[in-house]
Amino acid sequence: MTIDERIEKLEFLLSSHLEQARKDYEENRRLWREQQSSIEALWKATDRRFEETRQLLQESAEETRTMLRAYATESSEREKRMDERIERLVSAIGKLIAANGKSEE
Repeated sequence: MTIDERIEKLEFLLSSHLEQARKDYEENRRLWREQQSSIEALWKATDRRFEETRQLLQESAEETRTMLRAYATESSEREKRMDERIERLVSAIGKLIAANGKSEE
């Protein structure tokens, strides 16, 4: 094989190698762009889910506060009614004792 043939063969191999390297580079760039796009989509979806979760927690907290206020009001009213019943019962017992004391005399 002559030097010219060797040079031609090397040029052919080098051009094939360079062409393959160019194709690999383009493919790698395409994959990188797809990966970046996927990562961006994941971040957006994650942010959206965090926001939905925050909103649900906020709504839940507000519902809990409302329920606690209603329970406190109801408990207060129930306690007031119980106090009134106890007061009437004590008064009735006092009247009964007074009436029994007068009848014994």
